[in-house]
Amino acid sequence: MNIYDISVTKPNGKDYQLSEYKGQAMLIVNTATKCGLRDQFDSLEKMYKDYKDQGLVVLGFPSNQFGQEKATGEEAQEACRMTYGVTFPMHDLVKVNGKDAHPLFSYLTDNTKGFLSSGIKWNFTKFLIDQNGNIVSRFSPKDKPESFERDIQKVLGK
Repeated sequence: MNIYDISVTKPNGKDYQLSEYKGQAMLIVNTATKCGLRDQFDSLEKMYKDYKDQGLVVLGFPSNQFGQEKATGEEAQEACRMTYGVTFPMHDLVKVNGKDAHPLFSYLTDNTKGFLSSGIKWNFTKFLIDQNGNIVSRFSPKDKPESFERDIQKVLGK
């Protein structure tokens, strides 16, 4: 199994496989609109706008696993668009840890290490995937996107 075999769901309920992004770098982020780190939406959106034409897609996955996303997937997407100006693809609500974790986050955490364990500790954990579907890096919730811009440039060949 690789990342391209995984199916994800848009807020409107439509499923698609991540193979849609084959050949592009992906930055996958678990999000929450009520999280104290929600200011990262601005940085993520800037990164998406700055690098989307060079092959980067930012993918947001709202989660209420930490009690900070009380909305449905569609409501979270609307809040991201209206409040934070997000234009990068958002998805339906997911669980990121435990036996009910979405297969994407099970795959990501099974193949990377976080601080002390592989589980996701908080919202805005970020995973950088290269154009071939390989996990390049995992960034903690407190790592602001601008702090790893060089990593993204390197993956994009800049």
